[in-house]
Amino acid sequence: MSDRLAGKLLVAMPGIGDPRFNRSVIMMCAHDSKHAMGVVINKPKTELTLNDVLGHLGLDAESEVAERKVLDGGPVRRERGFVLHSDDFIASGATQRIAPGISLTSTRDVLEAVAKQSAPERFVLALGYSGWSAGQLEEELKKNAWLVVEADEAIVYGDEHDDKWARAIKTLGLDPSQLVGAMGTA
Repeated sequence: MSDRLAGKLLVAMPGIGDPRFNRSVIMMCAHDSKHAMGVVINKPKTELTLNDVLGHLGLDAESEVAERKVLDGGPVRRERGFVLHSDDFIASGATQRIAPGISLTSTRDVLEAVAKQSAPERFVLALGYSGWSAGQLEEELKKNAWLVVEADEAIVYGDEHDDKWARAIKTLGLDPSQLVGAMGTA
C-alpha cells in the first residue's frame, strides 16, 4: 500500500463531519501504512498574501506574484510553508515529485525562486498541511468521507478556489448537486 493515494486528490463529501474540511480538495503528497499527508488547495487565507510571507522572510516579490493568495493547507504545522509546484524547479534533496507536473518543496529555496520569478512556472503556497495517523484515512474512506480523484494541474494551480471542489467532483462524471451527506453501507 506504499503511497497508494500519493498524487491523487481527496475531495470532501458533503457532511464530512469536520468543518475544517467542508468542501475541501486535498493534494495527497504521501500515504503509507504509517501515515498520510496532503495539502488543501482550495482554501485561501483572506488576510495573507504571498508578499506578506516573502516579506516575513526578508524576500521581495515581483509585482506579478506579490498579491497571490496563500492557502490554508490544513490544521497541522500552520506556521510552515508547503509549495506545490511544476516540475521546472528542483531543490536537491528537498523536492518530492508527487504526480506528473506536480512536486512538493517546503524549503526556503523554492520561495527565493518564486520571489525572483525564475522558477517554478506554476505554484501554490500553503501554510500547514493535513495529516492522518496509521489507518485513520482508511477509516474515513470506508465511511465515505472522501472521494478520490486523479490529480489535475488546472485544479491544483488554478486561482478559482471556490470552483475547485465542484470541478474535482465533475472529473468523475458526477454532478456535485446530486451528492448527499449521509451515505449508507452495504
